Amino acid sequence: HCNTSAHVHRTTEGCLTLLPPSGLFAGDRHTGHTHVNLTRINSESSQAAEHQELYSPCLGSLLHSVFVFSPGLEELVIVIQSQRNSYHARRGVQRKVEILLCFCFTQRVPVVLLLHELSDYEGNWSILPALPHLSAAYGHSASWFFFIEEETRVILAAVLQVLHRYERQEEWFLGKRLHDNDASIIHHYAFSEDPTSFGYPDPAAGWALSALLLRRLAERIQHEHLKSDFTIDWKHEIALYIWEEGNGPKLTAVPEFCTEPRDNCATTFTTYLPDCGDPVSKEDIFVAVKTCQRFHTERVPVVKATWEKDAGYLEYYSDVSDASIPTVSLGVANTDRGHCGKTFAILKQFLSKTAPEADWLLIVDDDTLISLPRLRRLLRCYDPREAVSLGEKYGYSLVRNGYSYTTGGGGMVLSRVAVSRLVSGGCSCYSDDAPDDMVLGRCLTSLRVPITHSPLFHQARPEDYSETLISLREAISFHKHWNIDPVAVYKHWLQDTHPREEL
Repeated sequence: HCNTSAHVHRTTEGCLTLLPPSGLFAGDRHTGHTHVNLTRINSESSQAAEHQELYSPCLGSLLHSVFVFSPGLEELVIVIQSQRNSYHARRGVQRKVEILLCFCFTQRVPVVLLLHELSDYEGNWSILPALPHLSAAYGHSASWFFFIEEETRVILAAVLQVLHRYERQEEWFLGKRLHDNDASIIHHYAFSEDPTSFGYPDPAAGWALSALLLRRLAERIQHEHLKSDFTIDWKHEIALYIWEEGNGPKLTAVPEFCTEPRDNCATTFTTYLPDCGDPVSKEDIFVAVKTCQRFHTERVPVVKATWEKDAGYLEYYSDVSDASIPTVSLGVANTDRGHCGKTFAILKQFLSKTAPEADWLLIVDDDTLISLPRLRRLLRCYDPREAVSLGEKYGYSLVRNGYSYTTGGGGMVLSRVAVSRLVSGGCSCYSDDAPDDMVLGRCLTSLRVPITHSPLFHQARPEDYSETLISLREAISFHKHWNIDPVAVYKHWLQDTHPREEL
C-alpha cells in the first residue's frame, strides 16, 4: 500500500497526484479524522504540469531517500502542528499528502500525524500535553519525532540525512536556533544577564526530538507540576522544560533546518500570511477599541494618527462619552484590570440592531498597533459562517486539562457566529474586572469553539521577540507603548508602503 495512515488508491503505472479539491478530503463520521484520496496522473497530461511544483521536492530526492535512508523511514514520526479550524485542518492534510506522495514507490513510509487529531484535547498545541500520547503510541517503534508547521516544506531525504548524523540512542533536541537579544517580558526576563545564551527552536523551520528524550519528557510531565500555569510562548517554554536548569540537553542548532531557501536546506517555510484571494472588505470588520477617560488624550491620538483610517466601522468604547473623539459609554465603570464587563457589553452591542451587520468583530486595546489591510488579507482564509476565534493563543493549566485563550492586547478576532454562540450560550463575567480574554477562552472551550492561533498577532512590542522570527516581517499587530515611539513602530513594522488596492 502507498501508506497505512490514509485511504489511498494505488496504480501500477505513472506517478500519483491529488484528486480535484472537491474530492480531496473526506471526513470519517466515526473518528472525525480526515482521509486522503489519491489517483494517478498521466505524465503527458496538463494535470502533471499543474502539480510539478508539488513533486519537485519529492521526485528529485526519491531514489536517494528510498535506497539510502529507507531503513529509517518507519522509525520517523512527523507531527504537523495543525489546528482544528477548517482552513488549518485542510492545510495540514495538504502538507501530509505532499509528504506521503514521496513514498508511493516503497513499502516503507514515515508516520505522519496531524496534531489536532491526536485526541479531543484542544491543549495539545502547546506540545507538552501531547507528549504522553506520542510516547505511548510511537515511543518504542520510532527513533525520531519531527515537528513541522502547516506551511513548512520538507525534503525528507535531507531531513533523514540530518538525523543520521546524531546517535539515536542519545537525547537530542534539534532545530533552528532562536535567541533573545534583550531580556523579554514574554519569557519572564529569563537569562537576563545574557539573553543570547539560551536557544529555542523556530517552529517554522521544523524541530526534532530523539525518541529517547521524548519518552523521558512524557514520563516526567505526568508526575511533575510545571512552575507556571500559563503558556505564553510554547517554543521557549518547551526549551526551558527540556533544559531542566542544566540537567537536560540544550537545543542543538541544525543549519539545514531553514525558514528561507538556500543551499542544503532540508526544510523551508512559505508564509504566515497566505494569499487566499482578495482581502475582505473594510465593511466586513467592526473594530471595537477599548479605552477609558484617562487615556483619551494619551493613547487615542496614536490610533487616530496610525491605523484608524484603515477601518470601515470603528467605535471607541469608554467609561464616559466624549464627543471630541467620539467615544461610546457602555454604562460599565472602568476597571484597572480585566475589563470583562466592558468586553461582554461590546459583544452584545455588536449583535444589536444599531451596529453594522459585519461578519467579523475585532476587539483591541487603545495601545494596540494593528495593520488592518493585512488582517483583511488573512481573514479571507477563514469562513465567517463558522464560529472562529483568532489571534495570539495563550494557555492556562494546559497540562492539567485547562483551556486556551486569545490574548487581548494583540487583538481578538471573532466571527459573528462565534459572538452569537458566546452571548446565547450563557457565558458571563464573574466580575467586571475579570480577565476578559481568559473568560472568553474558557467560554469558547466549553462551547467547543476552537481557539485559532496566528503568530502574526503579538501581545508585546517588536523588541520583545527574537529579531529573526519570520512572523515579525508580516506582523498584524503589536501591543504596548512602553519606552517606544508607537507611531514610529507602526510605520516601520505595520504600515505597508505599497498596499493592495482598497476594496
